[in-house]
Amino acid sequence: MSNSIQELQGTVERIVYTNPENGFVVFVVCIANTKNQITVQGSASQLHAGQLVNLQGEWKVHPKFGKQFNATRCAVQVPTSVAGLEKYLSSGVIKGIGPSYAHRLVERFGCKVLEIIDKFPERLSTVPGIGAKRCGAIMASWKEQKEISHLMLFFQDKGISITYATKIYKRYGLQTLDVVTENPYRLASEVWGIGFKLADQLAKGMGFSHEGSKRICAGILHALSTMTLSGSLYAEDVELSQKTFSLLELVHESRQADFSESLDQLHGLGKVCYVAHNSKNLICLAQHYFSEKGCADLLSALQSARTPLLPDIDDVYAKWSISGHVDLHGQQQEAILMALSNKVSIVTGGPGTGKTTVIKSIVQMLDDNGITYQLAAPTGRAAKRMMQATKKAALTIHRLLEFDPNVMRFTRNEKNKLDVQCIIIDETSMIDIFLAHALLKSVPQGAHIVFIGDVDQLPSVGPGNFLADMLSSGKMAHTRLVHIFRQAENSLIVANAHRINTGMMPVLNLPNCKRDFFFIKEDNPENIPSHLAKIYRNYLPSCAIAADESILLSAMNKGTAGTITLNHDLQSLLNPTAYSSPALSYAGTRYALGDRVMQIKNNYDKAVFNGDVGTVVRVDMELQVIDVLFFEQVVTYQSNELDEVMLAYAISIHKSQGSEYQAVIIVLFMQHFMLLARNLVYTALTRAQKVCIVIGQYSALSAAIGNVSGANRVTLLKEFLHNSSP
Repeated sequence: MSNSIQELQGTVERIVYTNPENGFVVFVVCIANTKNQITVQGSASQLHAGQLVNLQGEWKVHPKFGKQFNATRCAVQVPTSVAGLEKYLSSGVIKGIGPSYAHRLVERFGCKVLEIIDKFPERLSTVPGIGAKRCGAIMASWKEQKEISHLMLFFQDKGISITYATKIYKRYGLQTLDVVTENPYRLASEVWGIGFKLADQLAKGMGFSHEGSKRICAGILHALSTMTLSGSLYAEDVELSQKTFSLLELVHESRQADFSESLDQLHGLGKVCYVAHNSKNLICLAQHYFSEKGCADLLSALQSARTPLLPDIDDVYAKWSISGHVDLHGQQQEAILMALSNKVSIVTGGPGTGKTTVIKSIVQMLDDNGITYQLAAPTGRAAKRMMQATKKAALTIHRLLEFDPNVMRFTRNEKNKLDVQCIIIDETSMIDIFLAHALLKSVPQGAHIVFIGDVDQLPSVGPGNFLADMLSSGKMAHTRLVHIFRQAENSLIVANAHRINTGMMPVLNLPNCKRDFFFIKEDNPENIPSHLAKIYRNYLPSCAIAADESILLSAMNKGTAGTITLNHDLQSLLNPTAYSSPALSYAGTRYALGDRVMQIKNNYDKAVFNGDVGTVVRVDMELQVIDVLFFEQVVTYQSNELDEVMLAYAISIHKSQGSEYQAVIIVLFMQHFMLLARNLVYTALTRAQKVCIVIGQYSALSAAIGNVSGANRVTLLKEFLHNSSP
């Protein structure tokens, strides 16, 4: 077979596979003037059925799929025939037009249908079924397509895919080309999903200097931002210099002066801060410094304002405790008195130690004495659990602070504080430094704030170490609950959680303990699906536990035992119609009616946040949207926004924080070795209420429990608290 370069022309019949992350696509083409159909693979933007394509490439034989045309160039044209136009419009290229409306439009306007949409959209209303709302959707989608098409001509030459080009356009709109031309490196920090390498590729394609100041400055900012993925807020200057030049692929030794000059330039622009600490020169992004320093100052100022909730707390508590309320352990009584007596207080403890009872008792006392309060937690699921336990209203912290997407900031802040006397925050270990700062700015000087949490769990997904740093500073009133109550004593889940927390291996049997913890020994991750089938089809139903009351947890996202693979396994097991019913696809994943999904980035416009879990309740193939029910709201996603969600039948252990499930299944394998740590397993286990099943290798479990170091976060809140003055 000849491998010489060939040119072909034809019409796109259908799209077989597309990866919007890199523009790779597999599609079927009917060769011009013939009935022959061929399979083509390559990279193409805005490819839809019905389009005319000019292909350049060579024939290859795929070991699995056979003969294919490998296109190195794919030029796309809008179809001109009636049949081609109908197929093109049926493909979903224009929101509001599906197969039925495509047929009606082409039947009404023939080959001039695109001209009518473009220049005479008012005539669309003459087509039966197209009212003002659908007409508006068609016009808006067509206008967006035209504007994006102009950008495609620019970005395609630079190797940027349609998906990324769309993201850039959504961020900057009509200013896109101006922004990109002036400084393409802005994209790395300002457009979610556009990393430094992609921005760098674009800059190089536009002729920006490989050794220029803009590139070095962008490299420094990206290196600092990357550190936050591991939770750190600061880097030593030498470490930062090495990371920056490794990223830029420049020789470090000969460029130190350029690094220092660029760093000073960023400092002068207020983008980075210098901090001297323990004879080290630390560098951080400005917002990181001001958030952490701001938390310290606000906490100190709150503590200095002597404003008691009650005039004589000991007397009030004594009367309350003998008035028929629940019997409390001494530690719980200490925690309640501490919370009522101190402006800032912390209650920590593991499972079964009575944290929820403490919250309920504090709330009861506040109610009895007419004290206004607000309950809140970092996630919707945690807020819902708080509400179910107390029978009182509880909000997410974002809702409590009333985020306004129109101005992209919280309505409640230092100038518009919350109107309450006491604030109780649950699952504090999940709060990163940015959310902590926003929360503290909204707390009135006269109010008390009580932080509840389990310091032995994983720290927040976002940067900082808010709860642990407050505790280690010794500046906050703190009660640690350690007594395990009788109701929890007969649970292997609770017993093993405390064993793991002290470095001991879990057990499968204990006297007087119900068997709610199981370990399935498995050395081959390929066998996980067969275990899951038995658990979900047989065991969980026998325990009267529904599938949506369970979760599968993994230490990582990639790999055979990672969440991405496991989600596809569980989707086919728990929602088998997802593969035959209408669904939107993104990066090889289908999103169908009934699928459980998770938001994986904060989207303030939609008021959904990283870690929120919902269910797909509508799929509209014509409008190319899905609706997802989160907690108390329905959120709509367009097809090009699906990179913000992922299937959530299986989630990472980090993402499970703040949630509890009737049944938790944990997979642990040595392929997770780099992430295995004691607090990881402890966090996973303590998500379970009735049943916990571990599938994996005993060696992986042992390695995790033996690792207490984890990733040390470089934070300074403890030091700032020691040095802060109101």
